Amino acid sequence: MSPELHWLDPAEPPDRFPDSRYALIDPDGLLAVGGDLSIERLLAAYRCGIFPWYQDDQPILWWTPDPRTVLIPREMHISRSLQRTLRRDTFTVSVDRDFAAVIAACAADRGKTGTWITAEMQAAYCALHALGHAHSIETWQDGELVGGVYGVNIGRVFFGESMFSRRSDASKVALVRLVELCRELAIGVIDCQLASAHLATLGARSLPRREFETLLRALTSYADPQPWPRDPMRTSEIPVEAA
Repeated sequence: MSPELHWLDPAEPPDRFPDSRYALIDPDGLLAVGGDLSIERLLAAYRCGIFPWYQDDQPILWWTPDPRTVLIPREMHISRSLQRTLRRDTFTVSVDRDFAAVIAACAADRGKTGTWITAEMQAAYCALHALGHAHSIETWQDGELVGGVYGVNIGRVFFGESMFSRRSDASKVALVRLVELCRELAIGVIDCQLASAHLATLGARSLPRREFETLLRALTSYADPQPWPRDPMRTSEIPVEAA
């Protein structure tokens, strides 16, 4: 008999998620359905390693895949070609300059195949950003937004959500800046959610779900680092540390 998915009632306490051992194997990590995208529920979900991922024609779906892909900031690999891009000073990088534009661009970037970054999701994460829980890194070229990444910060964890690129290496440059910010702010892990060949080239690796959850309990117990540095910088100014 297939396990039954847990349905979340929006009236339930926001932290009322089932244990991850009840997540489906196929599709990997599907744990619960329903609820809402309130700030309280989103933060409670992330603390447990759970995130929403669904499309407009679906109810809210909550996931916790096993294994979990993470990037440890000190382990990021910067290729020689990306090092050359950083030295060329092609881009300027900013922090939290235009969160709404980054998340909208991430949604549009996946429009041909359908996006999980629905209008409802964009509104929810912009609300998280307004309260200081979500952040964006922007890459600019000649005053135009050409790349970026956004996600949620709780304690010493950054939960990466999505990135986009309109120029070669633009999203990678944003990720390099994010990694250096994490090192500066003592953020110990960047959650990448799902594995990909692209992330593997940057140094990401997989953790068993239970190991990831143990890591979360330790790192999310810290206060959120504040403030995030906001001064824009040329790529050659990013204080890149050797992995």
